[in-house]
Amino acid sequence: MFKRLGDTGTAVSLTVDGKPIRARTGDTVAIAMLAAGLDHCRTTPVTGAARAPYCLMGVCFDCLVTIDGVGSRQGCLVPVREGMTVETQLGKREAGR
Repeated sequence: MFKRLGDTGTAVSLTVDGKPIRARTGDTVAIAMLAAGLDHCRTTPVTGAARAPYCLMGVCFDCLVTIDGVGSRQGCLVPVREGMTVETQLGKREAGR
C-alpha cells in the first residue's frame, strides 16, 4: 500500500511487537510501521477495533504505541532510532506494556 519515493537515509533496525523491522533515518515510528506492512498501531478500548495512523501530524491519536516501555506515545511524532522497541497497544494501556 505504501511505497518509498526514493532510497534515502541510513538503514535503522527496530523491533515492533518483538519482530525486527527496517526503517530509514528521518522516518517516524508510524511511517516505519506502515512501510513494513503493519496494518495497525493500536486497538480501541471498547470494541477492540484496529486503528492505523490517520493524520500523521499529531492530531488524531490513532497511532498511539508503547515506545521503549513508555505507553501512549504518538508514533507519527517520534523519529526512529537504532534499537528502539515498539509495541502496539491493545485496548486501554496495560500496566507494564
